[in-house]
Amino acid sequence: MDSRARSALLLLVFAQAAHSIEEYTFGLYERFAPARFASGLVSSDLATGFAVLNASLVAFGLWCCLVPMRRNWPSARSWAWLWVVVELGNGVGHPVLALRAGGYFPGVATSPFLLVLALYLAGRLVRTRNSAWAPA
Repeated sequence: MDSRARSALLLLVFAQAAHSIEEYTFGLYERFAPARFASGLVSSDLATGFAVLNASLVAFGLWCCLVPMRRNWPSARSWAWLWVVVELGNGVGHPVLALRAGGYFPGVATSPFLLVLALYLAGRLVRTRNSAWAPA
């Protein structure tokens, strides 16, 4: 993966960490049924379950940056595209939820960063689709 794409993915993972903190701080797991359900699968304490899920997501993102990307795995491109899709969903979904709620909705403040970084990463992936991925 080219160095700009690698950097974009790492920034996207850090932005996801900030996004997760915002969601946790403002209780997304109390206001959004899918988050409540997923958190409840991990722990009977929804806050704990939500924290574990989001910490796992960020850890997975760091793994994607440090293992497949740095080692130039053939699957690196697919992992990066997975992050693009997930973060485009976050970047668009949270503003829609805020509009439906008629005001602030947990995660909406950091969602623009996810959207911009995901679009940038997608652009890098498209530009480099036919070129060799340079190792880190």
